[in-house]
Amino acid sequence: MSFNTLSRFTNLIDLNALPVEWWKDVIDLGVKIADNPEQYARACEGRIMAALFYEPSTRTQLSFQAAMKRLGGAVIGFDNPETSSVAKGEVLKDTAKVVSGYSDIMVMRHNMDGSAKAAALSADCPIINAGDGGHLHPTQTLTDLLTLRKEKGRIKNLVIGICGDLKYGRTVHSLCKALACFEGTRFVFISTPELSIPAYIKSIINEKGCPYKEADSIEAVIGELDMLYMTRIQKERFPSAKEYESQIDVFILDAEKMKKAKSDLCVLHPLPRVDEITYEVDNDPRAKYFKQATYGMYARMALIIRILENRHPAVLLAGKTYDGVNCPNENCITQKECYLPKSFVDRGGFLECEYCERTAAKPG
Repeated sequence: MSFNTLSRFTNLIDLNALPVEWWKDVIDLGVKIADNPEQYARACEGRIMAALFYEPSTRTQLSFQAAMKRLGGAVIGFDNPETSSVAKGEVLKDTAKVVSGYSDIMVMRHNMDGSAKAAALSADCPIINAGDGGHLHPTQTLTDLLTLRKEKGRIKNLVIGICGDLKYGRTVHSLCKALACFEGTRFVFISTPELSIPAYIKSIINEKGCPYKEADSIEAVIGELDMLYMTRIQKERFPSAKEYESQIDVFILDAEKMKKAKSDLCVLHPLPRVDEITYEVDNDPRAKYFKQATYGMYARMALIIRILENRHPAVLLAGKTYDGVNCPNENCITQKECYLPKSFVDRGGFLECEYCERTAAKPG
């Protein structure tokens, strides 16, 4: 079975697979669009975006639709796989191949890690990863970076606090990988031991030379922070209800805790929230999460424009398969879509899955 291991398109699967200067250009364009959106009202006239949402979404789905329509383009797709041929057993390869023939650009959210890369192997148009399981969410990261630019005036030399579900939070993983590329970034991870940041993210941060520390309370560290990124405990990612229930209501940001924060703290949240930020915080001028959601539309407008320019076609799979080696991640797309080449990159002492970045032991 043949695959496009060398893509003809600029895909956004993982922000870190593209040059940092490219991200900065997208953010710069997003700022320009936010300041003068009417100037870009016909930038995608005659273009079609396919939005394939295998998981529920409000902000990501609607902001992509609004972004394409504000650029003068059209949108097709589905927001419930049960109303598509997926319900009949159609594999991701076939869905991506068919729908890409109808569209100029495809946005996909899926419940399995590595699914966006898997789709890009077969698609005949660029793919944007709108969230792949608990792995990555690069367009949320562009939203977060644009928000920092607009609200803090800079992205570098910031103390970044990230609180809540750091284990399963794809927004967290993408944000850490991106901010580690900016000068002077320091991380403060606030979580329970059960939901701590994954080892592979720590490894990336260490490689970039970014200092970090871990904490078990908001109060103890909030005074140090330039930005606090709150996240919900994601019930849908937990293997059991019991494990989920043991983690809820542990971290709650309220007005009393905000008294200990800097006057220019920026509070972000990818949303939706459950109860991790009390409603009273909404009235604090340091709460930027609703503005953040609006910035997301401008970030995605800029992203669509730059993706369609196709400046950075890239290799999708650079590793190789190994006899008897499978990804140990039960939620990796290779566990479901068995036709996919189980490709790994040799990292010296271990192998790394090219879809979900989980590690596996070398054979023998």
